[in-house]
Amino acid sequence: MNTAPHSYSATRKRLMAAAASIAVAGAIGVGALTSGTSPVLADAVRVEAPQVPGFADVVERVSPAVVSVKVKAKIQPAADDGFDQGSDGMDNLPDNPQLRRFFKEFRGFGDQNDGGHRRFGNRDHHNDQPRPVAQGSGFFISEDGYLVTNNHVVSEGSAFTVVTNDGKELDAKLIGTDPRTDLAVLKVEGGGKFTYVDFADDSKVRVGDWVVAVGNPFGLGGTVTAGIVSARGRDIGAGPYDDFIQIDASVNRGNSGGPTFNLNGQVVGINTAIFSPSGGSVGIAFDIPASTAKQVVEDLMKNGAVQRGWLGVEIQPVTSDIAESLGLKSNNGALVSSAQDAGPGKKAGITAGDVITQVDGKDVASPKELARLIGAYSPGKSVDVTVWRDGKSETLKVDLGKLPSSDKQASNDQQQPAAPAKPDTLADLGLTVTKSENGKGLVVTDVDPDSDAADRGIQPGDVITAVNSTEVNGTDDVTKAMTDAVKSGRKAVLMQITRDDTNRFVALPVAKG
Repeated sequence: MNTAPHSYSATRKRLMAAAASIAVAGAIGVGALTSGTSPVLADAVRVEAPQVPGFADVVERVSPAVVSVKVKAKIQPAADDGFDQGSDGMDNLPDNPQLRRFFKEFRGFGDQNDGGHRRFGNRDHHNDQPRPVAQGSGFFISEDGYLVTNNHVVSEGSAFTVVTNDGKELDAKLIGTDPRTDLAVLKVEGGGKFTYVDFADDSKVRVGDWVVAVGNPFGLGGTVTAGIVSARGRDIGAGPYDDFIQIDASVNRGNSGGPTFNLNGQVVGINTAIFSPSGGSVGIAFDIPASTAKQVVEDLMKNGAVQRGWLGVEIQPVTSDIAESLGLKSNNGALVSSAQDAGPGKKAGITAGDVITQVDGKDVASPKELARLIGAYSPGKSVDVTVWRDGKSETLKVDLGKLPSSDKQASNDQQQPAAPAKPDTLADLGLTVTKSENGKGLVVTDVDPDSDAADRGIQPGDVITAVNSTEVNGTDDVTKAMTDAVKSGRKAVLMQITRDDTNRFVALPVAKG
C-alpha cells in the first residue's frame, strides 16, 4: 500500500518528461530529434496572383510625347460676372447662353497654375487678379513638332512655351483653335525630331477598359494616373458636339489638354473637363474622343480653323409622345422646329415638322447626333437627308452651307401678335385661345393647370401655328386635326408652338370618344 504514491509520482515524472520532449520536437521539427540531421519544414502558403495589368511599359513609351504647356496670358481687368479672367477659359467658351448658365450655376473656374481646367462644383473664392502665366498639358502628334492641347488653355495667351518630359523649354506658336470642341494646335519651332503618339479608333473603346492619363496636374510636371472608361457619350452642355468619354483616372487642374491612352499607347481621348465640388479629382473626368480630335486637328493644321457644314434648321428631340403623334416607331431622329429662310435646308425643301432620320444613309439618333454628322462635312458638300413627313420617308438632296459664327447668325424680327379680347375654349386640351392679330395661329390666353398642356409646358402667350403640319387659323382647325388623329388610330396630336420668336413642337394626348 505504501508503494502506490511512489509509483504514481514516478509515472507522472516520466509523462511530463515525454511531453516536454514532444513540445521541443514540435517547435524545431521532428527531424531535430535525430542527431546530425537538418529540420524538415512544412511547405509555405502560396497564392496564385491574379493577372493585373501593368502600365510601366506604356508610360515609358508615351511619356516623351507628353508636354507641359506654359501660357503667357494677355493682361485683362478682372470681371465681375462670376468667371475669373486671364487663363481660366470660362470667358472663351462658345458663345452659348445655355453653356454659360451651366458653368455659372456650378461656378466653374480654373486656377492660375492649371490652364483653366474646366470643372463644375463649388468653388473657392480667389482674389480676382489677372494671371500672367497659366499651365496646362499637351502632346506631340508629329515628328516635326505639332502638338495638341485645349483651346481654353491657350485662348487668352500671347506667348507659349512647351516643357518636354526631360525638362527642355521650347517656344511654340499657335496654329489654330476650335472653341466649339475646345481644341487647339501649337507648333514647336526647331528642337529636332520629337517622339509623338497616334490617335486610337475610339469606336472600339468600351466601358470598363483600362486607360492611363498623363499630364501636368497643379503644375507638378509629368504625372501618370490610371483608371477605367466609366461611361461613353456624355453630354455636359459644353456645345453642340458633346460626346465625351468619361473616365475615373485621377484628372486634376492642369491636366487640361493632356492625353488619355489605351494599353497600346494610343490616344483615346483628351482631358478637357472634370466634375469637382472641391477643385480636386473626385473620379469623374471628361475626354474629347479621339475621333473628334483627329478630324478637328487635321483641319487646324491645314487651315488654322475648322469649317463645318451648315443645314440651317432649328431642331428638338423626338419624345415618345411626339413619335406617337407622327406615327414613328421609335423616338430616334431630330424634329425640325423651324427652317431658316436663308438656310440650305429650306432651299432643299426641309420644313418645320419634318423629322430628320438619316444623313447619307447614317442613322440620326438625336439632335446632337445630327449636329455632329452635319458638322463633319465641309461646306458645299451635297448630302442626302432623309425626313419623315406625312407618315412616310422622303429623301432630299441638300447642298450644305458654311456654319456662320454665332454673331452672324440671322434672327427673325421679334413681333408678338397681340390677342383680341374675345377668347375661345379648347376644353379637351385644357386651353383657352384667341385668334392672333394677323389671323395666323391661335394665341393661348389661359392654361388649365391640371391639363396635359400645362404638364408639357404650354404657357399663356404661346402661339399655336399648326397641328399635325396643318396651319391653324381657328379652333375648328384644331378640332378637325384631333378628330383625324383619332380616326387614324393616333393617341396624340403634334402642335407647333411659337414663343419668343422660337418654334417648338409639343405632343398632346387626344381623348377617344
